[in-house]
Amino acid sequence: MARRRRYSRDPLGLRRALSGLLLPGLVAAMALLAALALAGAQGAATLAERWQRGAAAAVTVQIPDADAVRLDRAVAALRQMPEVAEAEAMEPERLAALLRPWLGESPAIAMPGVIELRLRDQRTDPVLIGDRLANVVPGAMVEAHGLWVQRLAALARSLQAIALGVLLLVAVVAAAVVAVATRAGLAARRNAIEVLHGLGARDGDIAGRFARRVGLLAATGALVGAGISVPALALLVDLAGPWVGAESRLHSLAGLPWAGLLALPPVAYLVGWATAQATVRRWLHQLP
Repeated sequence: MARRRRYSRDPLGLRRALSGLLLPGLVAAMALLAALALAGAQGAATLAERWQRGAAAAVTVQIPDADAVRLDRAVAALRQMPEVAEAEAMEPERLAALLRPWLGESPAIAMPGVIELRLRDQRTDPVLIGDRLANVVPGAMVEAHGLWVQRLAALARSLQAIALGVLLLVAVVAAAVVAVATRAGLAARRNAIEVLHGLGARDGDIAGRFARRVGLLAATGALVGAGISVPALALLVDLAGPWVGAESRLHSLAGLPWAGLLALPPVAYLVGWATAQATVRRWLHQLP
């Protein structure tokens, strides 16, 4: 009686035909790659936003032949401008440390005074600030970093596009693996399928049983792969903390792409279900 009940629940013997280990293992590996791609895409987007929001508003002012009086006069003039959010003179020790790799310990040229600005609005033209400052402190030069910001943002967008491309490639490979596994299951249960098909079983019923089985195996594998990726991604987020802000270092798990990770199992189920449906229906249409 128990054997009859099991047979009625699984008349095609799919539990034997479709291994419960091989397909989930392959899908788990691809889910791990997909999780890494999602993290890469999110990290690139975060870096691009940070660079554009932070560095784009940063401006450097150089004061040639700077003494304490000229430097203080320049800082005071800049702080009075409504476009300037912050204006701080760079310490000589810090400037020397920044230039040490190029100029050595004792540079032969006199170092200009450097003032770091942060603008209230990124759209402000630094040239206008420089012209007004030159009227107060002759010789002052303003250097904006917009070109470098644009290049860094373009690099981040390229990395994001590559990560999304990898994600798409993983989905295509997953569909191919599911199709191969489904065809192997069809070959293993060919006689039973032909008998049921000859007795009047509809293509949709046969394809539905395969699709549900394959979808569950794919979702299980994706769940395992996503779970394995969490500690690895948390470590990467912790290492990348200095690049994306100190808050990420305080709680590395908060920086993970949780929405994408949670979406992996249902997406894997849909990919497995749809691929199995199409593969089984195409195979059944070839039956005599």
